[in-house]
Amino acid sequence: MSEQPLSEQPLSEQPLSEQPRLVDSHHHVWDLDHRPQPWLDEPGHAPIRRTFGPDDLRAAATRTIAGRRLAATVLVQCVTSVAETRELLALADRDPLVAAVVGWVDLASPAVDDVLDALLAGPGGRFLRSVRHLVQGEPDPGWLQRPSVERGLRAVGGRGLGYDVLIRDHQFPQAIRLAERLPELPLILDHAGKPPVVRRDLAGWAAGVRRLAARPQVRCKVSGLVTEADHETWTVADIRPVWEVLLDAFGPGRLMFGSDWPVCVLAGGWNRWAGTVEELLDGCSAAETSAVLAGTAADFYRARARADDHDHDHEERTPCS
Repeated sequence: MSEQPLSEQPLSEQPLSEQPRLVDSHHHVWDLDHRPQPWLDEPGHAPIRRTFGPDDLRAAATRTIAGRRLAATVLVQCVTSVAETRELLALADRDPLVAAVVGWVDLASPAVDDVLDALLAGPGGRFLRSVRHLVQGEPDPGWLQRPSVERGLRAVGGRGLGYDVLIRDHQFPQAIRLAERLPELPLILDHAGKPPVVRRDLAGWAAGVRRLAARPQVRCKVSGLVTEADHETWTVADIRPVWEVLLDAFGPGRLMFGSDWPVCVLAGGWNRWAGTVEELLDGCSAAETSAVLAGTAADFYRARARADDHDHDHEERTPCS
């Protein structure tokens, strides 16, 4: 058998010199002229109430982390729409910055198998790596244990996909039950389970993190933390207690950097968060730093290297729809 081409190898299996310098595991886009985002009408969202495409991220992400430049991202769904997922996959097919997509399907639908198969067979379907639902907005404390939802999750796992767990800190019990009931389903905790940074009361959240981290199939995104803090006054000192819990519970080999861009604009932006992550990583070894900044995301999302770097001139491109 011939050796697999480097461009088709998982990023974490490539020689270090060929790896992307930085993988952002949580990146959003939206075109408000094409698809409304009703959540942007909520108070406090005015700074991001406009269209954002990949080139906006390229322009914003100018800071390196530990000498690594942004080279690949994971594009994540925003609204409960299969049509949006199709658009994200088509965008991934066109744009070399996007290495993987987290999409949405109706997990409770009897047609979930057919929908997943159609997405995987459609344009850009090879970039679908995980599915997400906005569980944070579900009032049912056992939503993830509904028989119809569990069937949908088994369909996701049966196709070699993962599941992004989006919960708030009070919803850890159902996430833990999910990890226990479906040990074969790869899980990733988005935004570290949204710790209540602004309340400065992390005990309950930390207990949930440790119980979930005890399940070996779970990974965690170090993302979305600054928007859980005071948007105007947060400092690295506010974030460090969260980081210390995550590092102790998961270890660096199960953590991954994510920006939650452009939502992070509400609390300082991409570069400020990048600088914060660099401070948090101080004291980690080179291998540990590499895991957080590239390796864990590359392994979980089976992200592929699509370009050596992104120093190309992009100023003539238009935002993607």
